[in-house]
Amino acid sequence: MLYRENGQFKTSYRADQQVFPILQDRIAIALLLALAIVAVPLLASEYLMRAVLIPFLILSLAALGLNILVGYCGQISLGTGAFMAVGAYAAYNFQVRIDGMPVIASLLLGGVFATLVGVVFGIPSLRIKGLYLAVATLAAQFFVDWAFLRIRWFTHDNPSGSVSVAGLRVFGYPIETPAQKYLFCLAFLIIFAALAKNLVRGAIGREWMAIRDMDVAAAVIGIRPVYAKLTAFAVSSFIVGVSGGLWAFVYLGSWEPAAFSIDRSFQLLFMVIIGGLGSIMGSFFGAAFIVVLPILLDNLPQWFGIPIDTAMASHLTFMIFGSLIVFFLIVEPHGLARLWSTAKEKLRLWPFPH
Repeated sequence: MLYRENGQFKTSYRADQQVFPILQDRIAIALLLALAIVAVPLLASEYLMRAVLIPFLILSLAALGLNILVGYCGQISLGTGAFMAVGAYAAYNFQVRIDGMPVIASLLLGGVFATLVGVVFGIPSLRIKGLYLAVATLAAQFFVDWAFLRIRWFTHDNPSGSVSVAGLRVFGYPIETPAQKYLFCLAFLIIFAALAKNLVRGAIGREWMAIRDMDVAAAVIGIRPVYAKLTAFAVSSFIVGVSGGLWAFVYLGSWEPAAFSIDRSFQLLFMVIIGGLGSIMGSFFGAAFIVVLPILLDNLPQWFGIPIDTAMASHLTFMIFGSLIVFFLIVEPHGLARLWSTAKEKLRLWPFPH
């Protein structure tokens, strides 16, 4: 009965169109942000930061970018790992080739170069769609893997393709401890999530969704498919490129092209599908499912004192993980975000749901 909007009157269009129109949602988001910004850095262990929270934040950002393309615009992409790699290596080159280059500027410029590559490989979407477009974006994955392994300029003349960064500083403050890295990634995620939410609520977001639902009808009512599709590829690739820079700079520190292989592309696509297509919240749910659940399954036998071989535990983790994916897709094909929104609607109507 606490989740009601009785008496919450809206007297302006601005109040009616706000992101969180219900007071309880605004309070919950404020408490969640306070918990994430203040409580987690003070209470979370170093292992929790490094193994769970930092990868969760970065992969949530990458899933957010992919969801704009796949969920909101309906353009299938299997080259997300490639755009992450472009962002990571472009940021690396800015960082090592320009003295005194700020880390934030390097990451954002890496996102810009990922945008350019994303738009180039998004051009086929103007003529093809569906599985054919998926194969076209898959070409980006193979091309980028080949380029960063064979062209030494991208890796600063390192023949192995492995590069590293160290001594990150932002506005004179070092980014070294897990808490500092966590807050750095959290700041990027909050900013980009707010920007993405406002984009999909605006005119450009409505154009993306019209193209997704029926591109021929969208063109008839005056929406330009060229503009809508390429802007979706551009925004998605920019966010994914920044997340790739964060993955390389903050989480890995030292990496090679294999860190952004096709497995990463499929992992992000699974996050979007499981979390919920066309949902900002679904990106977070999908990332939590993919990142946190395998760790819980790996540690579950130890917590209950069950003697089990390490290899057997790993195989069981994959089996249970795959079974849960199938189960959730059968129960709710629209993802975990739809389950969450359904629960909220029932709470708003309780005890008289209809």
